[in-house]
Amino acid sequence: MTEKATLAGGCFWCTEAAFKELDGVKSVTSGYAGGSVENPTYEEVCSGETGHAEVIQVEYDPAAIRYDDLLEVFFTVHNPTTLNKQGPDVGTQYRSAVYYHDDEQKEIVETFIDQLESADAYDDPIVTEVEPLETFYEAEAYHQDYFEKNPNDAYCTINAGPKIKKVREQFSEKVTQ
Repeated sequence: MTEKATLAGGCFWCTEAAFKELDGVKSVTSGYAGGSVENPTYEEVCSGETGHAEVIQVEYDPAAIRYDDLLEVFFTVHNPTTLNKQGPDVGTQYRSAVYYHDDEQKEIVETFIDQLESADAYDDPIVTEVEPLETFYEAEAYHQDYFEKNPNDAYCTINAGPKIKKVREQFSEKVTQ
């Protein structure tokens, strides 16, 4: 039995690649959530007009990795304190957000963020949105497994590479061997 987590932490190519490293993660699908247009295209989402964020939907085995473990990785590999910006990417489509699937996930993520804030984990306030997942739209096929298919892409080398390295170093006990 698997569960799903839907996370927005900037460019989905980069977060997808980082989460694929984790033991217990069965699949990671790039897509769009949080907007108002049905079946948006990448070009429409990039325009900032649809209200969608680039997200990843992580299907995972909760017996092998817990939801809060996924949150720990998520809040480590992206900057949850920058509004509508991650690295070189700027716009609402690159916002930090957690789209929860049920009340339990909502409670876990809200508690997780409260604990980070109480511990002064960041120099600036966390701006991550916490919203129910209304609809997840899978991104176009060429966005899926983008880093795997394009390992020499300059953007990926500069932006996804460090996220993968961080996961391998800081979460080595959770990385697929």
